[in-house]
Amino acid sequence: MCGRWHRSFYDQKLSVVRDLACGQYQIYLELLVRRVACVGCGKVKRERLAWLADNPFYTRRFAWQVGRRCRMAAIKDVAREFELDWHTVKELEKQYMREQLRRAGQAKPEVIGIDEIAIARGHTYRIVVSDLGRRRPIWFGGQDRSEESLARFYQELGPQRTQGIRLAVMDMWKPFENGTLEHNGEVAILFDKFHVLGHLGEALDQVRKSEYGRLAGKDRQFIKGQKYTLLSSRANLSLDGRRSLAKLLQANHRLNVAYLLKESFGQLWSYRTEAGARRFFDNWKQALKWQRLKPYQKFARLIERHWEGIVAYCQFGHEVPLGFVEGFNNKIRVLQRRAYGLRDEEYLRLKILTCMLPEL
Repeated sequence: MCGRWHRSFYDQKLSVVRDLACGQYQIYLELLVRRVACVGCGKVKRERLAWLADNPFYTRRFAWQVGRRCRMAAIKDVAREFELDWHTVKELEKQYMREQLRRAGQAKPEVIGIDEIAIARGHTYRIVVSDLGRRRPIWFGGQDRSEESLARFYQELGPQRTQGIRLAVMDMWKPFENGTLEHNGEVAILFDKFHVLGHLGEALDQVRKSEYGRLAGKDRQFIKGQKYTLLSSRANLSLDGRRSLAKLLQANHRLNVAYLLKESFGQLWSYRTEAGARRFFDNWKQALKWQRLKPYQKFARLIERHWEGIVAYCQFGHEVPLGFVEGFNNKIRVLQRRAYGLRDEEYLRLKILTCMLPEL
């Protein structure tokens, strides 16, 4: 209906509505649903019942139950469990997620996180913005990871709420930095620790590849298949992984040096003053001399160019929940694997925006 009130109805029809089950028995409700000849739009429409879902064959509380199950399982599994069509489950879950967003209210962030996710092959990206204060994503959109796409977020947020942002956490991608400063010149930029370490991991992998190409015969056997052993932190390796790592580092001096430099670089974020962080980084760069590690030298120059945004974590009030950032990234990866091949971008948007919200 269009929202008008009417004192009389056009006709009424018996309807069967599915409700919450009782034990092993499915419960259905029979009710008379009235239709109204609306004088406003000139059409005959059903009356609106607040306790029914958007799909009038199910109650709203049944839709919420389906939505809660979809947070933990794939649509196909939920459809089999409730003996429903796949598309029906998807639409009920969409209504559940829209209600979650409605109850979450309007975002007024002070600290935001900006990241991109690949939704398809061929460098097809979308931008995700999170409210790091409330620890939840607040925007998903754009057509790529350009300044123009990020500008849509600030336009939807509005000038007043945009000026309330004091800190933006992002990776070292210039369009994100420029797009943010264009809309709020007073915001502080902080480059995400995990993205910085990701660049260092890529440098280590380039060293591994160069060593594999340089060696031949039996000397290669220690390097082959050890990519993720090198990229992982020693504390996260299994016993077999630690043994393989020890053999690899003992057999190859350059990889040993590269690995130790990679492991030590994380100490940068333990310093509470910019001067202490600077001394550590200068000593770390000094250790690169005479090591012939060109990818590491390139990484060091990258850090120099973005030093202010990296060391900004030392300033008071710039503490960010890094555990949430990494946990949120893991959730997105799980959602993308679960929704593999899904062409409904609106569904993916709702899944991402509600993944951190409480259940209804």
